[in-house]
Amino acid sequence: MGDGPELDADGLPEELSAFDQILHRGEANPRTRSGIMTVEVLDTTPDWDVFRQRFEYASRKVLRLRQKVVTPTLPTAAPRWVVDPDLNLDYHVRRLRVAEPGTLRQVLDIAEVAAQSPLDISRPLWTATLLEGLQDGRAALMVHLSHAVTDGVGGVEMFANLYDLERDPPPQPPPPLPIPQDLSPNDLMRQGLTRLPGAIAGGVRDVLFGAAQAVGHAVRDPMSRLGSAIDYAMSGARVLGPVADPSPLLRRRSLASRSEAIDIEFGDLHRAAKAAGGSINDAYLAGLCGALRLYHEAKGIPVDTLPMAVPVNLRSEADPAGGNRFAGVNLAAPIGLQDPQARIANIRSQMTSKREERAIDMASAVAPVLSLLPDSVLESMAGSIVNSDVQASNVPVYAGDTFIAGAKILRQYGIGPLPGVAMMVVLVSRSGYCTITTRYDRASVNDHQLWAQCLLAGFDEVLALGGDGRAVPASFTLDTAPSSPLSSNGSTAQ
Repeated sequence: MGDGPELDADGLPEELSAFDQILHRGEANPRTRSGIMTVEVLDTTPDWDVFRQRFEYASRKVLRLRQKVVTPTLPTAAPRWVVDPDLNLDYHVRRLRVAEPGTLRQVLDIAEVAAQSPLDISRPLWTATLLEGLQDGRAALMVHLSHAVTDGVGGVEMFANLYDLERDPPPQPPPPLPIPQDLSPNDLMRQGLTRLPGAIAGGVRDVLFGAAQAVGHAVRDPMSRLGSAIDYAMSGARVLGPVADPSPLLRRRSLASRSEAIDIEFGDLHRAAKAAGGSINDAYLAGLCGALRLYHEAKGIPVDTLPMAVPVNLRSEADPAGGNRFAGVNLAAPIGLQDPQARIANIRSQMTSKREERAIDMASAVAPVLSLLPDSVLESMAGSIVNSDVQASNVPVYAGDTFIAGAKILRQYGIGPLPGVAMMVVLVSRSGYCTITTRYDRASVNDHQLWAQCLLAGFDEVLALGGDGRAVPASFTLDTAPSSPLSSNGSTAQ
């Protein structure tokens, strides 16, 4: 047996990493639940039998769709992914009908309830729900996935098998069924006990070898080794330490949440970013900072900065699609800067500096220790490893048109978890459009109409740098907020 992790038929690790174990354990608690959800708007309602078959075939190609997590009765081994011998696809693939008038607002409200609900950890950790009855004959696909399965970027790669590049592709033969594994928690515990002596011996060997190497290096170059350790420790303090005082407006936490979304043409955001000398991500974060500034000012509590966490993808081409490979970068979000170009420059400078930190992956480094802590301790630590009021993710999906069961995907909205933060924001770029979805704790953001106005206006500030592009409301209409100075322009998803 080699030193590397055991891989399944998809080339994915069979054992959960320490970080993935923490995410999996958190599924049982509403304060630590970290499910990923996406809502895709389809241009037509697909045939149900064809739609279900797409997931049947995809589950044969993507093992994680048929695998559940088996946790040993006693912690003698790491939890393991196994192909569920009792998979019931009808539990995972569902259909609902949205009441009239069938708006995206209604869809997001349904998604919010699903996002707050736990996934059944005794089954494969996902559900896919076809929502019928949207306006103009459209439909929506709502996918709910445990973060223990993968992160956002890995999910794009993992679930590419669901989609076609044309509306009516030629029929394909069904892929072969994966071989099921009937492994019980007691079986896994006994396997761990059998391997324990070898694992202990191997661990002792590795520790002794590593210690011998460290001593050798220290004897040859003591000052360099000491300096390297100090540099790493200082980098870790910068990575995990606070970067700004939290906002007094966003301090409260509850179990109630809501999502709002806007649409932006990709080209408009790209031109604005280029005009300011930044990237798409810089412009995105600058627009979000503008929205937060306007909201704080409207509430009479202006602040200069607040702590914002930005996940950075650490996944290489050699990494499997499953599991999580990202690190959180802490920014002092410059929400007090009114000039959007200055915000972009400030964010770009911070992101460049933070990406170069030696200890950028510190959270994963301490995960093996954290995974040993009781659930109650992990709950109390939720959101404290990355001290932030807001988290903001950027997930590029597919550049061209994609279809599922004969329906074209028009938009995709990402609804992220709230791991102890006031707001999670997800940008999804797909098929020429960017969507920005903000999911927030209602105890922190208690005026949803005001926030919707500020979200739109904050991004319009940035888009104006590149021309006359404007953000479009997706989950709301401006006529619901009569005090808004902006003109109503409606949404393609309404």
